Amino acid sequence: MMDAATLDQRIGARVRALRATLGLTMEVLAERSGVSRSMISVIERGESSPTAALLEKLASALGVSLASLFDSPTPDRDPVARRATQPQWRDPASGYLRRNVSPAGVTSPIQIVEVEFPAGARVAFDTGVRDRRVYQQVWVLDGAIEVTVGDESHQLRTGDCFAFVLDRPTAFRNRTRKTARYAVVIVGQPETVR
Repeated sequence: MMDAATLDQRIGARVRALRATLGLTMEVLAERSGVSRSMISVIERGESSPTAALLEKLASALGVSLASLFDSPTPDRDPVARRATQPQWRDPASGYLRRNVSPAGVTSPIQIVEVEFPAGARVAFDTGVRDRRVYQQVWVLDGAIEVTVGDESHQLRTGDCFAFVLDRPTAFRNRTRKTARYAVVIVGQPETVR
């Protein structure tokens, strides 16, 4: 399993590679994302453990999903993602643990992420309109969570599945005293930036 420092370096290399492929300067990415140039620089050097909310801003500005920021900058194109090699990352703000289940580097419109969401945790994403439509389904595997998309809140319990378009601010909250576990299935156009 990859340690946190190595994953921070992987995220940094991926952000840098995506930015370079798009021909963006740090200043332009900062303007598009609302993340300061200095913070982007620290992230690209792998010297920071950015929050999920900050990474979502960068992903949106780069035209990719949050899950793709955890991919290796040079994917191996293996269609099998072994459990031992699936990247896990803990959000320093909410404490949620996310694991990218889908094979990295395989061109597919589908990505699967598993999340362990601590009791009392909350994470919010200032998601706005994207260049391409991104759909998500959240399937609660164990426990209960609240998902708010725009102004609409949905209470989900074990076995419930909620589908929505990722085009408005989104927040996840666990109001219980038990860790919740859920899968997120993300569907969009295959990302052409690799």
